[in-house]
Amino acid sequence: MNIPSDLLYTKDHEWIKIENGIATVGITDYAQGELGDIIFIELPEIGDSVQAEDSIGTIEAVKTVADIYSPMNGEILEVNINLEDNPDSLNTDPYDSGWIIKLNNFTNNDDNYLTPDQYKSLIQ
Repeated sequence: MNIPSDLLYTKDHEWIKIENGIATVGITDYAQGELGDIIFIELPEIGDSVQAEDSIGTIEAVKTVADIYSPMNGEILEVNINLEDNPDSLNTDPYDSGWIIKLNNFTNNDDNYLTPDQYKSLIQ
């Protein structure tokens, strides 16, 4: 199970990387493994304001459909449109080419996030 040490995690199996005032968000390796083969993703609109724990889209896999939740309040700065044609990037590379959204003007609430060790304990 790949759990990069430079990321924050949520109990809903999203990861967060904060760099230069931008929060990049995706789903974890564990989440993609539980979903199975991902065949479609519904992405939010650029410019949308989101609240923490809001559903911002869905992921459709062969065996299920799952909501994607925003880990924080903020504004959608960018969406990974490459996922529309290549949703399997979420399976093959969830931490790099499989990122989902980038947020700016976000409210960072560290109390809601898990460290890599805490996330590892959650999924074991």
